[in-house]
Amino acid sequence: MNIYGLKNCDTCRKALKALDGASVRYSFHDVREETPTKMQIGRWASAVGTDKLLNTRSTTWRGLSAAEKENVTEKKAVDLMAKHPTLIKRPVIENGPTQVFVGWTKDVQEEVLNV
Repeated sequence: MNIYGLKNCDTCRKALKALDGASVRYSFHDVREETPTKMQIGRWASAVGTDKLLNTRSTTWRGLSAAEKENVTEKKAVDLMAKHPTLIKRPVIENGPTQVFVGWTKDVQEEVLNV
């Protein structure tokens, strides 16, 4: 299992603590230090949708120009997230090649901890 997020993100810390408590084996990847590739981000976007993956409530999003925020297609969203990895909602949890979860909601917790 691979977890992508920020080491100083409270939600990521909660997820990692829960996974440690459940003795789940995972690798954590800080997206600032190990920027995901466009291909990875595109795979995540295909699996969960850019509406779920693109964090439009972040400080980074607010700092973008109006032109960058207009008419965001899936391709444009993937390009933006590749350029600014802090636009990716956190954490992104990959469990194998096909299972992708975003965030640490109750639903995600149940899915991930029962896997």
